[in-house]
Amino acid sequence: MNSKQRWMGGVVLLGGGVLLAALLLKGKEEIYQNELNTPELAAQVTQQKPAPEGEMVQLQALTVDVETEKRLLEEQRRGREKAVAEQEARAAEFLVMQQQAEADAARKAAEEYAALNAHRTGAQQSSDNIPPELIEDEKVKQKRLAEEKVLAQKKLDQQKAQQQRTDADKKALEDHRKVEADKKLADIKAAEKKAAEKKAADEKAKQAAEVKRKAAEKQEAEKKAEAEQKALAEKKKAEEKREADAKKKAEAEKARDLLENGDKQWMVQVALAANEANADAVASKLRAKGYKVTKSPTSKGIRIMVGPSKDRDSADAARKKINNDASLGMKSAWVIEWVPLDKR
Repeated sequence: MNSKQRWMGGVVLLGGGVLLAALLLKGKEEIYQNELNTPELAAQVTQQKPAPEGEMVQLQALTVDVETEKRLLEEQRRGREKAVAEQEARAAEFLVMQQQAEADAARKAAEEYAALNAHRTGAQQSSDNIPPELIEDEKVKQKRLAEEKVLAQKKLDQQKAQQQRTDADKKALEDHRKVEADKKLADIKAAEKKAAEKKAADEKAKQAAEVKRKAAEKQEAEKKAEAEQKALAEKKKAEEKREADAKKKAEAEKARDLLENGDKQWMVQVALAANEANADAVASKLRAKGYKVTKSPTSKGIRIMVGPSKDRDSADAARKKINNDASLGMKSAWVIEWVPLDKR
């Protein structure tokens, strides 16, 4: 009977240990699969997988939407917590089943032992008449129970150690996930900041280029306007010079024609001007009075003359008239005999 009890107890402990190990392995595998099914760890596994030699590694783009990333991380956390809770529930259920099995085995052994004692009492056997083999069996039983208790405590310690390792692995995984999430969030913020800085720099450069372009256009327009004004001034000056030269040439031709081709030989010289402007001023006064004025350049200045007259008396009469005209103010006029250029 004792051998049968020992055999049943060993079977129960062995089955419980196998079932507990299977549940723990299955729980770890489910947690790992759940972690792999998340987009974050799947991306990590894809990135950590070495690329074949000669091929470039393509890194996945960072998620720009921070709110979407936070929502995905929260869903992953709830999935892991749910898996861990289910695993802990299965482990607790198994422990309850194992404790129930051990309690049933202990109860059955106690009942058998009580029946054996009752049988011994009914047969009115004294303690002195107990066979030595029964005493020996009792010692073996106590030893077996002690060994079983030690083994159960050892298994319980192993279960606690396994649970601690599982908790440590879960904590390490959670810490790693948090570090990766913080790193990804920092990368997203850095990318957004870099993009904003680049956009601001591009906008600033664009504004500077626009200001520079407008300044260049303004400077070019000012240069063009200045060149046009200068060209107009030069053109006007050239026109005035051509008109003056033509006028002088016409007057010279007219004087030459009168002096060289006419029969008049007497002139009244009014003044000798130092320059052309003074000569024009004197000639204008005389013309305003109705006199015919002739200008002739000399080595000492420009000679202003009235005439010619047909004879000296006519020239002298014109001289007196000019000298007596107070509005002209020319009291030093005199009569000269004009010799044409070809007869000099």
